[in-house]
Amino acid sequence: MNESLQLLQRYSTPAKMLNDPAPDEAQLKKILEVAMSAPDHGRLRPYRFIVIQGDARYKLSNIFGEAVARRDPEVDPAYIKKQRDKPLRSPMIVVVVARLADNPKVPEIEQLHSAGAAAHNILLAANALGFGSIWLTGDNAYDPFVRDELGLAGNERIIAFVYLGTPATELPPRELPAVDDFLTYWD
Repeated sequence: MNESLQLLQRYSTPAKMLNDPAPDEAQLKKILEVAMSAPDHGRLRPYRFIVIQGDARYKLSNIFGEAVARRDPEVDPAYIKKQRDKPLRSPMIVVVVARLADNPKVPEIEQLHSAGAAAHNILLAANALGFGSIWLTGDNAYDPFVRDELGLAGNERIIAFVYLGTPATELPPRELPAVDDFLTYWD
């Protein structure tokens, strides 16, 4: 096996370390094509993508702040600011949305896994193109107000906020744990 396999060096770049440039339109489309190669039982393609960049990040910032205040009217203003700052930490965010279909052959859990695999493929493709990325969720990913403001339908769920950009600094090579610590053979 090639020890320099690029996939072994994929890591999450802290969002505050993601700068311009973000993927351009052609690169983004290639990244999303890779996302759509995720395993998909029944060929349902149970996902879609919402790209947030430029001034739209400020709109999402306001939505995050309002969502926090709605969840807890007595929340510390510093926490609201922290939540509002999140969408401004990278030049692009791809919201991965699961579109759940009522299908007797493909249970909801498999559709969620497919959407999660699509999100993971975004990370892999971004890395292959030289971009940094991180998959984030948090309370806002599960908040009905955020879902409504992003225009999600009743059968849709936010799987990930994938932050994309150019890493501000090069991170050291990643050390992975020993595979044998996670491996058993069943017979």
